[in-house]
Amino acid sequence: MNNTFSESNQIGIVSTFSDLVNTDFKGEMNALCLHRNLDGDFNEIVTKLSLKENITEVFPEDLIALPLSEKGNRAREIILNDLQLLTDFGASPSLNLLKCYERDDEFDFISTDVYSFHVDRSSIATDTFLCTYHGAASDIVSNSQAEQKILIPEIRAKLKELHDGAEDEFGNFLKENYFDLHYQLNPDAKPINLGLMNLWRLAVDHPKQKVLPCIHRAPLENEGEYRLLLIC
Repeated sequence: MNNTFSESNQIGIVSTFSDLVNTDFKGEMNALCLHRNLDGDFNEIVTKLSLKENITEVFPEDLIALPLSEKGNRAREIILNDLQLLTDFGASPSLNLLKCYERDDEFDFISTDVYSFHVDRSSIATDTFLCTYHGAASDIVSNSQAEQKILIPEIRAKLKELHDGAEDEFGNFLKENYFDLHYQLNPDAKPINLGLMNLWRLAVDHPKQKVLPCIHRAPLENEGEYRLLLIC
């Protein structure tokens, strides 16, 4: 097991899917990991899928239609089982073949794309689930090792210039444009890579949440390599 996982107060390690969905977040812990070493050829699946856009959703019937080796078939069974478990739980999982996400380069002082460390927000009680089967894996970081970008004086000043409106509307402006979801790492921050094949549950900012939301980011993709990612 990755020692960084077990050494972090932010992460809880579980051994079953039932524990993953039923364990409560508490204290500093806002990420749960179903740690797995899976015997399957996920690369074979990636090479046999067709990328139609930078992000292509892959449906169960697409997987089922692939001619695969024994190890490729094992990987397919693992993915189909993960999709079914999450669907039965009441989530809406999506399997994506990824070349890259869209970049936000509108402003040079703040970015709101998924490559920036950020938290997810929802109006209802929910969590983010994700698993990278192939390619670069996402990172998380402890809330104590990052600062909300809108609280950094020089960034806040530029956002106020951009807003150019009434002071009492500034907070809504930040939320409406998702600026308040993004974070800047402290100089001594140590992000944790989520690794391949592990199924994760991350805390989301919602009205009933009892812990801080989990700060995370999508990775820069490896050159010439697609990601295969389950997310919901």
